[in-house]
Amino acid sequence: MKIDPFIKQLSPLAEESFKIEEKLFKEYDVKRGLRNADHTGVLVGLTRVGNVVGYEKVDGKLVAIHGKLIYRGIDINDIVHGCQEEKRFGYDETVFLLLFGRLPLKEELERFSEGMAELRFLPENFNRDMILTMKGKDIMNMLARSILALYTLDENADDISIENILRQSISLIAKFPTIAAYSYHAMQHLIYYDTLTVRYPDKMLSTAENFLYMLKGNEYTPLEAELLDLCLVLHAEHGGGNNSTFTTRVVSSTGTDTYSAIVAAIGSLKGPLHGGANIAVVEMMADIKNHVKNWLNEEELADYLRMILNKEAHDRSGKIYGFGHAVYTVSDPRALLLKEKARLLSREKGREAEMGLYEAIERIGPEIYYEFKDTKDKLISPNVDFYSGFVYECLKIPKELFTPLFAISRISGWCAHRLEELISGKRIIRPAYMAVTPDTNYVPMVERK
Repeated sequence: MKIDPFIKQLSPLAEESFKIEEKLFKEYDVKRGLRNADHTGVLVGLTRVGNVVGYEKVDGKLVAIHGKLIYRGIDINDIVHGCQEEKRFGYDETVFLLLFGRLPLKEELERFSEGMAELRFLPENFNRDMILTMKGKDIMNMLARSILALYTLDENADDISIENILRQSISLIAKFPTIAAYSYHAMQHLIYYDTLTVRYPDKMLSTAENFLYMLKGNEYTPLEAELLDLCLVLHAEHGGGNNSTFTTRVVSSTGTDTYSAIVAAIGSLKGPLHGGANIAVVEMMADIKNHVKNWLNEEELADYLRMILNKEAHDRSGKIYGFGHAVYTVSDPRALLLKEKARLLSREKGREAEMGLYEAIERIGPEIYYEFKDTKDKLISPNVDFYSGFVYECLKIPKELFTPLFAISRISGWCAHRLEELISGKRIIRPAYMAVTPDTNYVPMVERK
């Protein structure tokens, strides 16, 4: 769509009118991005849902530690390893834990999983009318549009009683994978009205297995399903301060309906600074593979990473994607857990050389960063996005689904925080902004020049 020349002419005026001098942010001690001067988040609320830990206080000073991710008081390592030892999928249990505050009993988990499986199905003709007929350019937008359409089909859409929000939440968590899979096929023109190639959800499969089945049929291995389930567990919750979860809480604090709150979170996650990091890693790694001839030569690899940091290679951003985090310092526990299983997947898929390249960058990347920045004040380590894109590639999941997969998992955390905000928040979130525009006089039209 072409931009009106008149609007194009006025756009510099708009840009200039919104510029605020950098010195004013310091003068008024503005917490930009709700961050303190040391980059930690400004405390704006309390939560019992999840905790992200990258520092601990020793003698009143913040000291960097190996990262911890805690769901409802339970370390993510214990959740993941507990499910792995018992050889079962963990996502449904994680959803139950986040929504209800404790681990389910065996009978409770079985009943909860059966209920989730029943709710995966979309309303009659919904796929045809909402997804296939109105194909979109981005699955996240198609997901948001579909959620708003589900609002119109819910007779109690605006009821914000706890029982009703739980009903809506569990239904949306169950339907997200179905909507994402159908949206991808619609975008790729793989489903046509006269071929009956629609794969319906399978009640006997886990959430991860069902998504893989709906995406590509029975062409997946047990290890692939295990890895996808792990990704869903690791991305399910990340504290109240991440952008999409905070968006959920801000919007929920107004008393709006569940569908509107979740769509707002989808819009937040769609932003590349939040939900697109693993895509950036995959694209960076493709560039490195093309330009570093010998992946085993760490000197050659280090030289190319220096070029990236010096804005001479890849996208000239000066960033090594997949490193660093707003909270984690010494390590990201999700990255460690994912790497552990990614090695097995790389062997199954014959991509061990690529896995070796990732691990080499993990080893030398931080040191080159410190060398280039000439400081170790900010510790960096690989975050979960560094390995998740590689895992999705091994699973043959298209890039268009990377961020939707994030949403499929994180909606469980969104719903838990929405419930907590309505139950304990009790006040609309309304931070302050200081106006810095100088006063000026109104000029009558006849006097304007």
